[in-house]
Amino acid sequence: MKLLIYSALFSLGVSTLSFSQEAVEKPSPPAGNAIVGDYYGADVSKASEVKAISVEKLEKELESSKKAENIAVKGIVTDVCEKRGCWLTIKTEDGSPFFVKMKDYAFFVPTALKGKNVVLEGNAEKKITSVEELQHYAKDAKKTKAEIDSITSPKEEIRFLANGIKVVN
Repeated sequence: MKLLIYSALFSLGVSTLSFSQEAVEKPSPPAGNAIVGDYYGADVSKASEVKAISVEKLEKELESSKKAENIAVKGIVTDVCEKRGCWLTIKTEDGSPFFVKMKDYAFFVPTALKGKNVVLEGNAEKKITSVEELQHYAKDAKKTKAEIDSITSPKEEIRFLANGIKVVN
């Protein structure tokens, strides 16, 4: 009888440990090659693909109003969060990136999205990003300590909250 009780307790302990190990594992970006037609989050319609504006046009639009809602933007992905695929950057005309997060962290993107042409649907705004947040994203991007430490002032930038992202030609 004691042997049966000890066996049951041992099994319970082992299963508890294995579940807690799973919870500690760090998430990673989803797998995938990010080929033309793949989408993440809500599917981007053909109509949105056609009406998508360039990053440069978005920049001009945000000069007069600080926010653009329900907008489709096309651009080239320059970076993806290597930890979880929870953010990416799109190249602007002057070569500086603008930042894209996924609405409510409802979806993530594979690192294979880097270098691909995409159409984003969502909301854009000009925003001042704090030093702490900029350093956090630099750390996620696996920048060197020197690069992270060189971030010493907040930055006004375009922030995009995406409902959907689609890989296009």
